[in-house]
Amino acid sequence: MCDYSLHGIRNRLAEEGETLVVHRFFTGSKGLTSPEYLKPTTPGKGLLAAVKKFFAAEREVCAVCVPDGAKLMVHGIPQRLQEAHCLSADEAVTFRQLSLEAHTYRDAVEFRNGVRVRLQELENGQQIQVLALSPEKAKVEREPLRVPA
Repeated sequence: MCDYSLHGIRNRLAEEGETLVVHRFFTGSKGLTSPEYLKPTTPGKGLLAAVKKFFAAEREVCAVCVPDGAKLMVHGIPQRLQEAHCLSADEAVTFRQLSLEAHTYRDAVEFRNGVRVRLQELENGQQIQVLALSPEKAKVEREPLRVPA
């Protein structure tokens, strides 16, 4: 869902249809977030705005958690991963939590060819689209309705 290393960070559950990006959080670990959380705030003008900016804490980026079994589309897969694992630039994947053990990186994506890649190996800024949060819903959406003749 969210790596142990991200548990001290504000987080929320992903939404179907949402586009996420890989982000390195202040903890040093990579996870998923919304591009909206990464947009810089537009500073105001004047003395009051300068004072607010001086005393304001850096805006905390919210981690977006994805449940095990969710269906995702990974875009812009790095060339090194494409060559190492026979992948395309864009691939449909299943989100996997590799273990329940604490203090380990456990969030990964599983490609159709069975290869599992931890989020830590993906590139910062890489886009991931949430297709379905549950495997059952993804299966129903892919299978066409069959009407008896």
